[in-house]
Amino acid sequence: MSKNFSRPVFLLLLFGALLALTGVVVIRARATPDSKGSPLRKVADIPLPGPPVRFDYQSLDAPQGRLYIAHMNADRLVVFDINKRQVVANLDGFPRVHGVWAVPELGRVYASVTGKHQVAVVDMKTLQTLAHVGPINYPDGLAYAPTANRVFVSDEHGNADAVIDAEKNVLVTSIKLGGGAGNTVYDLESGHILVAVHETNELVAIDPATARIIGHYQVTGVEHPHGIALDVAGRLAFVAGEENHVLAVLDLTTRKVIATHPVGDDPDVLAFDSGLKRLYVSAESGNVSVFRESGKTLIKMGDLSMPHAHTVCVDPKTHLVYFPLENIAGHPILRIMEPSNADAVP
Repeated sequence: MSKNFSRPVFLLLLFGALLALTGVVVIRARATPDSKGSPLRKVADIPLPGPPVRFDYQSLDAPQGRLYIAHMNADRLVVFDINKRQVVANLDGFPRVHGVWAVPELGRVYASVTGKHQVAVVDMKTLQTLAHVGPINYPDGLAYAPTANRVFVSDEHGNADAVIDAEKNVLVTSIKLGGGAGNTVYDLESGHILVAVHETNELVAIDPATARIIGHYQVTGVEHPHGIALDVAGRLAFVAGEENHVLAVLDLTTRKVIATHPVGDDPDVLAFDSGLKRLYVSAESGNVSVFRESGKTLIKMGDLSMPHAHTVCVDPKTHLVYFPLENIAGHPILRIMEPSNADAVP
């Protein structure tokens, strides 16, 4: 070793030579606004009615400016006006409500009344319950397939996806999945329903018209997939594994996983802002991971932590992000947040 080089400098030169021999290119990271501070900042905390107990899914009716929130352990469905930032109604009669899905074109809201093993059909104008459809063993997530005018329901403990005729409000069939049903989503581009299947670590594709499985897509690197969000235009599915706390990026064109990322413990609900191309992954641990999409690559923007922040919803027009938090100083609230650098171009 030459006396003109210190040991650290020599090691750096040696490392560089090895990289050159192997053909690996190293890109030096530079500081960006994404790496400074929290990726979200608080806009408002709005008090919510009821006891400080668990919430579950949310669904945004953008045309009417309403957010529907499942207050699961209060047995209530909360209706929130996102423009006035106030509660419109706190509907009772929804024992252990899990999933909720607003369908503005039908003027209906569908809610998984898990305590009754049914799905409730609610009129958006009157907020009256029009029908109960079942039996479904353990109704959870929901999705609407407009091409077939059917609602698909994750039957988590029944290892199936239930199918509801949205015109007649009757149960059509139950599709066996070979494992517990995670979330169910509708892919507008392909016209297919996608369901995460826990034990088989895959997404199952369903033809809404025939209610038959037409594809199995392995979610490599993910254990017990549950939460799903889609970038329909970008042909990407984001799938989170409950057991190993990993987020997978699945290319819907090749049907292969192209990347994985660590997220908070026991990830639950995911939300994708199609306007800003940002993904929010909320976990039972209270950790929220925030990513931005660049091409088919996810770039981690940061994390934040809030008590019981396992459910998230985003408005792709205003880019506001909604977190119902069950117990802040003894009361439930709806925390509204916005990107810290909302004017950034993805």
